[in-house]
Amino acid sequence: MRLLACLLIVCSGAVCLLVPTAADAADQTAVHLEAKVEVEMDYLLYLPKDYDQQKAWPLVLFLHGAGERGNDLNLVKMHGPPRLIEEGKEFPFIVVSPQCPKGRWWREFELTALLDDVIATHNVDQDRVYVTGLSMGGFGSWGLAAFSPDRFAAIAPICGGGEPRSTRNFKHVPVWAFHGAKDTAVPLERTQAMIDALKRQGAEPKLTIYPEAGHDSWTETYNNPAFYEWLLAQKRVAKED
Repeated sequence: MRLLACLLIVCSGAVCLLVPTAADAADQTAVHLEAKVEVEMDYLLYLPKDYDQQKAWPLVLFLHGAGERGNDLNLVKMHGPPRLIEEGKEFPFIVVSPQCPKGRWWREFELTALLDDVIATHNVDQDRVYVTGLSMGGFGSWGLAAFSPDRFAAIAPICGGGEPRSTRNFKHVPVWAFHGAKDTAVPLERTQAMIDALKRQGAEPKLTIYPEAGHDSWTETYNNPAFYEWLLAQKRVAKED
């Protein structure tokens, strides 16, 4: 991959980040976040090839699984959208792919700070912000939706799970969940419980179960063009009291 030309910007003396120039918009850039809420996080930032600041762009937040934790961003490229981007696929939306430190799980306040920063420095369509993730990232997707229910236009958790009671917070958010029927790492019941809880709240979530899949239910999902078509068709709706 070619080297990227980047600008170093300091915002109010509190945040240091690397912003790719327009010429480099089709690549993934390694970025380091330091925010006032004492958040430090490395992440991959992908901007569409024709990205510019004259229009608002959809944004997909991708959360990796437990095996990709650490301080090497190349691990984040093993699965999902970052892998597809590395292989040359182009997306018509911004992709933010953070890396969780080793020995930890996703923390909602850190992910919220990351999104706040990216939105502040890029032209993001805030009615079309999505979160998806696999395994630990599936858990993170459910958790982040409960933590920030008014931010997301849709969520797509893959082979994860969550706290069913939390679904009352995001029953207005479109959900498409995925799981392998033969998953022994995270049982299908973890996703089914969340789907059932949403239905009890009056929501209409989508669930795709791959009958022969084990834990890897993400490869087929992220390779499916219909997945992205559905995602981008969703827009943020107001939460009903």
